[in-house]
Amino acid sequence: MNYYEHHVFFCVNQRKNGEVCCANAGAEGLRAYAKERIKALGRNGAGRVRINTAGCLDRCGEGPTLVVYPQGVWYTFVDQSDIDEIIDEHLVNSRVVKRLCLDDIDAQQEAAA
Repeated sequence: MNYYEHHVFFCVNQRKNGEVCCANAGAEGLRAYAKERIKALGRNGAGRVRINTAGCLDRCGEGPTLVVYPQGVWYTFVDQSDIDEIIDEHLVNSRVVKRLCLDDIDAQQEAAA
């Protein structure tokens, strides 16, 4: 059994010299928002949801990135509404948000090429 139902890691890495990175896309503020929203919903703690920071997840070129374990679902996001959708759908109702999944986005781009 997993200690958390969902363990979420937000890339908040800051790269040097103005390189594309999650920190430049506001990832830290959105991580803090997600953490507070999970607490407000009473979904934090053992057996529930944990929101953590991560160093570079090495997908920053695909937009700000987070990953949900143990499912291993990778997401990108732009703003609070995207984070709300990930929280409401995936972390509360266990439904993957396909439109924000990096692997689904990658597959769509490959099919279009």
